[in-house]
Amino acid sequence: MVQLAALIGCQALSEYRVMLGAALSAGVTPVEVKEIVYQAVPYAGMGKAFDFVHATNDVLTERGVRLPLDGQSTTTPDTRAGQGREVQERIAGADRVERMYASAAEDELHFQRFLSANCFGDYLTRSAIDVPVRELLTFAMLAALGGCDLQVRGHVAANLNVGNNRQLLIGVITALVPFIGYPRTLNALAAINEVAPASSASSEGQ
Repeated sequence: MVQLAALIGCQALSEYRVMLGAALSAGVTPVEVKEIVYQAVPYAGMGKAFDFVHATNDVLTERGVRLPLDGQSTTTPDTRAGQGREVQERIAGADRVERMYASAAEDELHFQRFLSANCFGDYLTRSAIDVPVRELLTFAMLAALGGCDLQVRGHVAANLNVGNNRQLLIGVITALVPFIGYPRTLNALAAINEVAPASSASSEGQ
């Protein structure tokens, strides 16, 4: 699943098709696959996710999967902002979210509202994939995108907040090496070491 997320991030459409077939054969469900693609939208942008939506539909149709799949949204236009902020606070920490709102200039405040209602409310609240796995997907996408060092560090911390540890994050980037290359892998490793250094991880295990 994290490999599929990373392939969207680095725009490897042909390899994505191959790995999608492998993922479906290995037990990843069609619903989970579609959720991975949908979750790419707020991070990679619709411009980069669009072709992967169609590629996914093509592969699923070729395998006899009937589309459309059951919807996984859990919010409404009236609840997306509130529910989004709740999951945002769970992932990023309530204090940090409050600081982001409090420190935003008046003409920038709408970006914070977009994050809560759209990024988190429309996508991270969806069912079929739980929040800890969604955070691993986000980490993989951001590492693969490149140029997102600040966000990668932020989502290393977010992964720790939802129960994913240093060893799991290192396992993710180990699985991504052949797909995203060494520079982006090592950048992600640097983010892990900055936020969750090996020494602290070792002391926690004692």
